[in-house]
Amino acid sequence: MTIRSTQTANPSSPARRWGLRAAVAALALAATGACWAFEPFTAQYRANFMGMQADGTMRLAPAGDNRWTYSLEVAGMGARLAQSTTFERHGNGYRPLSSTDSQAGESGVAAMLVKRQSVEATYDWSKREARWSGDVDADKAGPVVLRDGDLDGMLMNLVLVRDVAAGRPLNYRLVDDGRAREQNFTVQGKEQITVGGQTHQATKVMRDDGRRQITAWIVDGLPVPARILQRRNGRDHIDLQLQSIDRS
Repeated sequence: MTIRSTQTANPSSPARRWGLRAAVAALALAATGACWAFEPFTAQYRANFMGMQADGTMRLAPAGDNRWTYSLEVAGMGARLAQSTTFERHGNGYRPLSSTDSQAGESGVAAMLVKRQSVEATYDWSKREARWSGDVDADKAGPVVLRDGDLDGMLMNLVLVRDVAAGRPLNYRLVDDGRAREQNFTVQGKEQITVGGQTHQATKVMRDDGRRQITAWIVDGLPVPARILQRRNGRDHIDLQLQSIDRS
């Protein structure tokens, strides 16, 4: 999963990216399990972000021409955040083509904490470069050279859960936010987790860079993680828990 800047703004300093944006990317861990066909789905999550309650909806939908749209929207306590990636299935993997990422504080405390922001990305595989536009700093506009196997934040998470099911190494190159960086996860073992009143055995995976830690619980047969927990400096930052999945 991708970890983006998780600094919150306050009235006495310039508004900065809201931490829930990182959690949106974290929530995007939806994926194909070993026995799950590549099919559309809608998943509902409940989020607890620094004491604020929110609801998340994640969708995978066909876009024609061997392309798919993978989107996530989180809303609650006066804030709304959304990410969407259009990608194509390429060989045995996925290749990003374009993405959008937006956030806004619409009312209450969120209006002060969440800066209105929108970013668009394009992945041009004919030129082998990625570029970003919208509310981005000049040094994060690209271009970044693309390599075979490169992923954006949403697609990295699709591949992550697929690879957990297949027992593969969980090492990826993420091209997002105007840069390319390695993202490496490790398996922490098995744990019991409850989804919709039913108990399941989940594989626990983690990425820890020393300051930020993301843990995901992945249940075989579910196309999305059952839970995602992000911690900052040893404290819980956001907790996302799966409520339901519709694969009709």
